Amino acid sequence: MIHRLLIAAVLLMAPVLAAAQSEYSAESAPVRFTVGGSYSFFDASYGGYKLMGAAAYANFAPLVWDHIGVEGEGRWLSFNASQGFREYNYLAGPVYHIALTEHPRLHPYVKGLVGVGIVDFPNHLAVGRYFVIAPGGGVDYTLNRRWRLRADYEYQIWPGAPGIPGLSLPLMKPNGVSVGFTYRVF
Repeated sequence: MIHRLLIAAVLLMAPVLAAAQSEYSAESAPVRFTVGGSYSFFDASYGGYKLMGAAAYANFAPLVWDHIGVEGEGRWLSFNASQGFREYNYLAGPVYHIALTEHPRLHPYVKGLVGVGIVDFPNHLAVGRYFVIAPGGGVDYTLNRRWRLRADYEYQIWPGAPGIPGLSLPLMKPNGVSVGFTYRVF
């Protein structure tokens, strides 16, 4: 009889013990999803224009890949634009997050994005849509569990730009920096 009670007690306690073992893994989501916004300062690589504007981005990283994620961004460079000149781009691609054990609040990363760039040339000369390759990188600084400060550099290559008929112009290679905040959704 005592053996049966002991076996029944162990069987009843087994789920409690098993739950205690899985508590840590239940605290973190199987993916990391962050969103953010920033203010950008870019050399437009056309006519000496220096542009400023807003950017928004989202980063998705499954924890099974550890340091690899996917980032999508949109940038609208229309401030400080004279004569109607503007640049917009919509990019996405892989991001590699570098772990620094000696500086746990710093989170550097490198990225390789591709997408489309749209340029409104001055004086309504033309509007062009071009393929864009954008390597870059930056660093996130942890403020608390959800918020990070971000500094980012991006060098864009627009292989087909400017495609204005009748004008012989060099390849556009806009580049610049962005500063903003990142919010960890989960």
